Amino acid sequence: MRSGGGPARFARFAYPPNALGLCGPDDHDALLEAAGAEGAEADAQLRHLAAGFAGAWPYLQLIAAANHIDDPLDDRVVAAYWIGNDLLHAVPAAWLADHADERFRRIAGSRSAHVTEAVLAGGRPHHNFHVFSVYPWVGLLRGDRTGEPLRVLDQCRIRSAVVLSAGPDSVEVAGTRLGWDGERLTEQPHLERLTWQWRGYPLGTAPTVGMAVALHWDWVCQPLTSAEAASLRTWTSHHLALANRLLDRETLALG
Repeated sequence: MRSGGGPARFARFAYPPNALGLCGPDDHDALLEAAGAEGAEADAQLRHLAAGFAGAWPYLQLIAAANHIDDPLDDRVVAAYWIGNDLLHAVPAAWLADHADERFRRIAGSRSAHVTEAVLAGGRPHHNFHVFSVYPWVGLLRGDRTGEPLRVLDQCRIRSAVVLSAGPDSVEVAGTRLGWDGERLTEQPHLERLTWQWRGYPLGTAPTVGMAVALHWDWVCQPLTSAEAASLRTWTSHHLALANRLLDRETLALG
């Protein structure tokens, strides 16, 4: 397993939705294999594949530009987008608002004004901002069929957990899942089993009991230091609270 670096970190988080056909290039096997390989050839392949993620790649470019970093796959930039760090604070709200409007107006649809409002209210270019405020799933929760929107929101967000037991290819973890009380999104304690390697290709270091890990869809993407786990929880809570504030305003407007 390669030791790390921005391209590998990007691949570990990007692979789970890519394997489901939700984003990125078609050759998800190449992404998984290159994530676990060492050397300049693997790095070059990862860089080529990363540029094919039409959702994530522009966020990396935005974070890098705002922080005067030449490489969008600098490990600090990649960590800012998937986990969260101080680089997010340097991105001007106007830049993010323009970015979201230009790239995601079609996805947001009638909620495009809410995306701009979310940015101006404190949104930052973190993956969980994209999940909660750009994708239309939050807006679908007010309907009678909340199951699928809630499932997608829960699985697509980056979330942290602690490993309870570890097997050859999967682990059981204690984390949280999203709930919906009819008006607001909530987080509830949750146990689940996830994959950490497939056909001998892991996305990160072999998990051990007690290890904090980052999750995306049904995969364990990487171990987290205590500082990374705290940062991920902070940025997740921030963007979840932001989504709920906008839902409250919608409720008042409808009332």
